[in-house]
Amino acid sequence: MAYSKKHSFLLISTLLIMILQLQLFSTNASIKGGYWYSDSGLAVSDIDPSYFTHLFCAFADLDSNTNQVTISSANAASFSTFTETIQAKSSSVKTLLSIGGGNSTLAKQFADMASQAKITTSMVLDLDWEYPSSDTDKTNFGLLITEWRAAVTQESSSSGKPTLLLSAAVGGSDQIISLEYYPGQDIANNLDWVNVMTYDLFISDRYQTQTQPPAPLKNPTGQFSVDEGITKWIGLGVPKSKLALGVPFYGFKWSLSDPNNHEIFDQATQGLGAVKYKDIINVGVQVVYNSTYVTNYCFIGTDWYGYDDTQSISAKVDYAKQNGLFGYFAWHIEQDSNWALSQAGLYICWTDPIPRGLRKLLFT
Repeated sequence: MAYSKKHSFLLISTLLIMILQLQLFSTNASIKGGYWYSDSGLAVSDIDPSYFTHLFCAFADLDSNTNQVTISSANAASFSTFTETIQAKSSSVKTLLSIGGGNSTLAKQFADMASQAKITTSMVLDLDWEYPSSDTDKTNFGLLITEWRAAVTQESSSSGKPTLLLSAAVGGSDQIISLEYYPGQDIANNLDWVNVMTYDLFISDRYQTQTQPPAPLKNPTGQFSVDEGITKWIGLGVPKSKLALGVPFYGFKWSLSDPNNHEIFDQATQGLGAVKYKDIINVGVQVVYNSTYVTNYCFIGTDWYGYDDTQSISAKVDYAKQNGLFGYFAWHIEQDSNWALSQAGLYICWTDPIPRGLRKLLFT
């Protein structure tokens, strides 16, 4: 879902996952979502669900022979009690099971599955397809979610329960995946909302020779930005009210060529990869907020970190609110520091309207 293994992530969330008791029956006015990653080291019992309306349990797998969802033995206990543990603390929080997460083998399985309509009526409806990458994939993606919509409608009619939700986490920019391969109208017609992964727009690896804002809300250079990604999704025909904006709880590190030149897009010798938010703030240097790009950075010596701190997270959530989006979600919650970023997003989402003085303090 983020850089490296989870770089981006397609999630059809919902479903017939009674075996795990991860159920989602009705939409809230907005989503304040967070992903719990099973390999992160954060125990489910240590999650504070009060900052969220939806929590995603990541990741289950897909059996290559049957196209059925499987859970590894290492995750069986925590996944099977995920909903119970979360709702014991906050009964209103919805829980969702996420399948896949950056596995190239799964990408082919999902493509094969999408071309076989007869499979869809027997599956758990939760998918991570990285990525639809052709016109054929686009067509099959549309057919798949149309079949799934019919399946959950039939399930609701048979059970007498509210219709299970369908959502998808999708690419947030052409930097990640060509958005033209998503069937926008089919998505608008069949999904309750989409999680737009508006991050990893710039990443750091050893070949990068400039510091960069990993997920800028705006970008005056004309390159990739969060706003650009959201605008493209609206252009695909998906209503703003069905778009949730993604925020990263991590950043990227670069090595500066000259420690005296430490602005955004200054020269670097190389990128040094992803770093958790909680590790960045432990560096103990002054945080700089750039209101032009709506991002944060900090530096010490030749070490330079680009990331989102509380100020840029708050600004992005406010952007989502002011533009009529469905809400926001974060990847992933273990990377937060004492729930600081989670709290920043929640406050903006629930404060209506934001007092003028506070808005000026936060966003200028």
